[in-house]
Amino acid sequence: MKIVRFLDFQGAVHYASQQADGAYELLSGGLFNLQPTGKPAGITKLLAPVEPSAFWCIGLNYRRHAEETKAQIPEYPVLFFKGPNALQHPGEPIALPRHLPSDSVDFECELAVVIGRKCKNVCRANALDYVLGYTCANDVSARDWQIRKGGSQWCRGKTFDTFAPLGPCLVTRDEIADPNQLGIRTILNGETMQDWNTNDMIFDIPTLIEFLSGSTTLLPGTVILTGTPHGVGMARRPRVYLKPGDSVTVEIDGIGALTNPVVEEV
Repeated sequence: MKIVRFLDFQGAVHYASQQADGAYELLSGGLFNLQPTGKPAGITKLLAPVEPSAFWCIGLNYRRHAEETKAQIPEYPVLFFKGPNALQHPGEPIALPRHLPSDSVDFECELAVVIGRKCKNVCRANALDYVLGYTCANDVSARDWQIRKGGSQWCRGKTFDTFAPLGPCLVTRDEIADPNQLGIRTILNGETMQDWNTNDMIFDIPTLIEFLSGSTTLLPGTVILTGTPHGVGMARRPRVYLKPGDSVTVEIDGIGALTNPVVEEV
């Protein structure tokens, strides 16, 4: 099932399922117990398909990306966090920071995994049983704050407002046979910047869930950002960073395309 979260004509939040013909059926209940209603959905605005209880983010998880940044292949997954404040909806702008200014804001297409039920100390063999579904994410990153001004921690450069667009839909686990066999791309102003496959992950999705749930409870609604492939703006010569007026799209096979314009913070 492809699930969207949306605003109706009265401004109320609902869920709907996208049908094969492109129409949307209204769903009742919450994200973790949705039921079909047989009624059409009156959508005025798409929202991020989930309001994360937490963002758990993995860095340096694609071999070619590690090579382009001249980083060693990690022995364990590299973990950092984004705050829920970073969430942004499809079609809504990525705001370039101006109060804590950055002129080095980068794009990172990522497969996002949404946890559907509480899990702790799960094993790799049944880790996917805890997944509700998958969506597209853009791990927007202010490289200067991430690397030079962040005190050796990545979080400052990764968690400015609007730095975690999600969408356009949540595709349930049953529709994706293998999350590590998906084409993934970033398209900036019509030009493809990243174009690779999730099979290049150093740590696959089951391994990440096993690692993250070790001695740690992952709550329903936890969003795991699973890393980005090569082609990021920081590694290009000349470097390519986001600027006002840009349009950036993250596209993943079987899920869809997440597009956001770029503006300056006001």
